Amino acid sequence: MKKEIYFYKVKDMENKIYEKENDNNEGTKFRKYDGIMRKIVMLLLCAWTVFQLYFSTVGTISAINMRAIHCIFLLVFTFILFPASKKENIKRYKPPISDIIFAILSSVTFVYLICNYTFITQSGGRVSTPDIIIAGIAILLVLESARRVAKNLLPLALVFLAYSYLGEYITGFLGHNGFTLKRILITQFWGTEGILGIGSGVFSTYIFIFVIFGAFLKYGGFSDFINEIALALVGHTTGGPAKVAVIASALMGMMNGSAVANVATTGTITIPMMKKTGYKKEFAAAVEAVASTGGQFCPPVMGAVGFVMAEFLHTSYIQIMIAATVPALLYYISLIFAVHFEAKRMGLSGIKKENIPDTLKIIKRKWYLVLPFISLIGLMVSGYTPVYAALVSILVTIVTSYIGKDTKMTVGKIIQAATEGASNAISVGICCIVIGIIIGSVTLTGLGLNMGYFILSSVNSENIYITGIFVMIMSTILGMGVPGVAAYVIVQTVAVPVLIKSGITPVSAHMFCLIYACLSNITPPVAISSYIASGIANSDQTKTALISVKLGLIGFIIPFFFLASPQLLISDISTHTIIAIFTAIIGTVLFTSSIEGYMLCSMKIYERAILFISAMMLLDSSTTTDIIGIIMFVPIIMKQYFNAKNAEKKI
Repeated sequence: MKKEIYFYKVKDMENKIYEKENDNNEGTKFRKYDGIMRKIVMLLLCAWTVFQLYFSTVGTISAINMRAIHCIFLLVFTFILFPASKKENIKRYKPPISDIIFAILSSVTFVYLICNYTFITQSGGRVSTPDIIIAGIAILLVLESARRVAKNLLPLALVFLAYSYLGEYITGFLGHNGFTLKRILITQFWGTEGILGIGSGVFSTYIFIFVIFGAFLKYGGFSDFINEIALALVGHTTGGPAKVAVIASALMGMMNGSAVANVATTGTITIPMMKKTGYKKEFAAAVEAVASTGGQFCPPVMGAVGFVMAEFLHTSYIQIMIAATVPALLYYISLIFAVHFEAKRMGLSGIKKENIPDTLKIIKRKWYLVLPFISLIGLMVSGYTPVYAALVSILVTIVTSYIGKDTKMTVGKIIQAATEGASNAISVGICCIVIGIIIGSVTLTGLGLNMGYFILSSVNSENIYITGIFVMIMSTILGMGVPGVAAYVIVQTVAVPVLIKSGITPVSAHMFCLIYACLSNITPPVAISSYIASGIANSDQTKTALISVKLGLIGFIIPFFFLASPQLLISDISTHTIIAIFTAIIGTVLFTSSIEGYMLCSMKIYERAILFISAMMLLDSSTTTDIIGIIMFVPIIMKQYFNAKNAEKKI
């Protein structure tokens, strides 16, 4: 195998990642400036990063002002960097006059808010005509930014705004008295439940700093280190390249918290590697999409969403991290075995051992690249805030990069990391602002309470599984086309109260909604991660999305088991919990085998059916179902063993 296809030789690919990502994000290509404008953009992106780092450490600023300033940066960069239409030539020396005006208006509106917010709050919420006009302009600018960056989210925001205004014309449980345009604008712009609410708060507090941290890890050599270790560990095994993709995408996905960004970056390397090994292009794209999506709920970092959940639950992040461990473990065990069984069926082998780097040599040469990760986890476990832990870990990344010759973060690399991290955060940030409009509408109209009442009154409230199905559908729809953490913020507002009223524990309810919100990235018809992976693989989008659902199917099933069995969320440490986790792992392997139709050799329909039922029994934490499940699958395993042996003899 030629040296250039080594998985760990990715440095030549890094310069192409930006263009590849843009080529596969329809309608969201960055403008490519030359000359002085390029320098201005880089300077502003660096200024945004410095602003965040300063006010997250020694600076003091109110939460509202922090969110408002982030909104200024987000909107300005959207109008400067994102074209208004697909037809626009993205290579230019300066933005159009109209976008310069939009950027100036964005700054003026939020500066106006910063200057007048305290006065309006102290006066009991009294607003003047100019205040209403400014609010209207700001909302229109946010909607235009959504049209450019978050097209899937824009229709949803418009529906909720229309619902706030036209509620009096709607009958049934969805109807309400309706609100005036003035009241809607006050809530959305001047209130704490609109665009300056939870969405922008989560972004300015957690998401932005962790996206920056992810960029620094990349330029500090951590991404290459992960790829090399994954290749060394599983590259030589059956279907090795696909397993490398799963491990690398999981680790990077949990660090950057964006399935879309992860697919667009790691996918440019992993997907061609899988195709070259012999996997079909739709399958290769689906593996990358599913692996990247799971990283959003994979501990210990969980793409910053764990910190948000901890805040909502008023509990420690450690408890959230522990709760997410088993669902994430089962999800990736299923995916690993899926690619293994597919490789066995197709007769694919791993990478030749002479082309595999030595694990000990990699660790000896680049051990120091793990220190930022250890720093992050260690500080959070010690009780420090996630923001503080991320900031210290960024410094550790820079310092430790100088230990090796090839990983030194020079001033140029630091600037690149800051600008790339900030630019990667724009799309997520705009989604968070638009989410504020949705949540503001839900709060204003009481839709969350009405929806919960409807679900609880329409189904048997004692049957948590039926309630779970309703919430699953609602969570998947609300999360379509939205980054994981942003989707979770939307979903938990409406869905969590419904589950809790049904008798489900708060942690289980939040984890249930998180997983389905994340899985919406691979769920048709808006399977955005699958579509981007499909673009890289040049595969059929529909087939890729359907295969993605098949590969990630265990993720759609697991949440129903921990609704009634909190043991899978490690609610306590006991013998019963350990046994429940062990049998769930076995059940996951059997489930994957039944779906793939292969274990030691191909299976018949009745064998797959028996293994599927056995898997469901083992995923349940009851001792009785575990025994039944074991009794069912043992004969099938024995039959598979003898069939495989006979096949070998014939060969």
